[in-house]
Amino acid sequence: MNAPADNAVLDRAERQSQVVAALQPLLPQGALLWHAEETTPYECDGLTAYRQRPLVVALPESEGQVQAVLKACHALGVPVVARGAGTGLSGGAMPHGLGVTLSLAKFNAIRKVDPVSRTAVVQCGVRNLAISEAAAAYGLYYAPDPSSQIACTIGGNVAENSGGVHCLKYGLTVHNVMKVRGFTAEGEPVEFGSDALDIPGYDLLAILVGSEGMLAVATEVTVKLVPRPQLARCIMASFDDVRKAGDAVAAVIAAGIIPAGLEMMDKPMTAAVEDFVHAGYDLTAEAILLCESDGTPEEVEEEIGRMSAVLRNAGATALSVSRDEAERLRFWSGRKNAFPASGRISPDYMCMDSTIPRKRLADILLAIQEMEKKYGLRCANVFHAGDGNLHPLILFDANDADQLHRCELFGADILETSVAMGGTVTGEHGVGVEKLNSMCVQFSGEELEQMRALKAAFDPAGLLNPGKVVPTLNRCAEYGKMLVRGGRIAHPDLPRY
Repeated sequence: MNAPADNAVLDRAERQSQVVAALQPLLPQGALLWHAEETTPYECDGLTAYRQRPLVVALPESEGQVQAVLKACHALGVPVVARGAGTGLSGGAMPHGLGVTLSLAKFNAIRKVDPVSRTAVVQCGVRNLAISEAAAAYGLYYAPDPSSQIACTIGGNVAENSGGVHCLKYGLTVHNVMKVRGFTAEGEPVEFGSDALDIPGYDLLAILVGSEGMLAVATEVTVKLVPRPQLARCIMASFDDVRKAGDAVAAVIAAGIIPAGLEMMDKPMTAAVEDFVHAGYDLTAEAILLCESDGTPEEVEEEIGRMSAVLRNAGATALSVSRDEAERLRFWSGRKNAFPASGRISPDYMCMDSTIPRKRLADILLAIQEMEKKYGLRCANVFHAGDGNLHPLILFDANDADQLHRCELFGADILETSVAMGGTVTGEHGVGVEKLNSMCVQFSGEELEQMRALKAAFDPAGLLNPGKVVPTLNRCAEYGKMLVRGGRIAHPDLPRY
């Protein structure tokens, strides 16, 4: 009766021995891990609800070693999952149980900072914040600033097309990267983009950025740098109603103002972060907005005045404007620490990442409040309000199987509702394994087939990060049946399964 399980264990052990024998000669001593106690730390990324121990973990130190590992794995038909710092929140770096996790943590060198061309050439394992630190001596910095920027790597940012609190004015990763070098699944060198402002032919760089490690393994990135503004000031605006706060976001943009940052937090989130970092948030407010202006002192003064007027007209009950750099950083400290603050009030959380039209911010917040009652779980909300990117954090206990199940249903409901409101299932965290079912809701079978065809053009054998991002049609069909069995039907205006 136990034969199938025993055979599975035997098959895994045999496969592991085969892979170890093939890769050991290609890497330095200690750069190949396969014992359980060595590989367990790699079993998940920031989405801790789902785990899988990899067959083997490879830690190459040079591009030649990356190429050799990829060639060996391709010859053996072994899946490869590239991994940076493991800060991703959608399970994009979750290992394949019979595959190799390719850790690029040792690729942490900054090759060049060029103040004349305002670019930096960095290895994929360089931390996001480290780029700005290296460029600071020239009065420059790298604009995309995810909340995890102290730890996340530029390679991971490229994989997920990360944004950050200043993405409204300065753009996402795709707008701030000029060139990416790396290797295909077969180990062939490949280069996307160029040092020039544009290149002939298809914009393959834009295809690679956000492809979640499915098309190629990036090893080196050329990023754009921008001048550090002379001054930045932040408005903290309080609202006694979430609809007023949501409408205020739309009003700011409608006034022709593009703030450097425009973020929104609801009352549960402000309470969590205020207890953690003491940012000075108004705990009586139903929602607060953080609106930042940067530029010359004259530009900032004028824009702060305009934004303050718009916010007051939209119903702000209180406004505070940072008086100095220390206070500005304190205002932002709460937003930047929203995720760790949530970890202090709940054993686990699942951070969703949908995007909706700005005018529907209040609608989705009110819908989430109803979902809290429906699923019996709390949810704290923080938004990149300026571009409609939601980050609802569903609080639960992963040790309770029923809570995990309800959390999954809650998350799927948020994503489907976002799509029904004219949005999409992901903004900057990627699809990974977390949103596979929701992809079935947003995209038709024909659209998903086109995505699979693009994947096959780069990786015919399907070895790079398999089982992620693009669901199979069978999976979509099963998901549709599950919803029907559960008495839940996706929004009528969404694609059918």
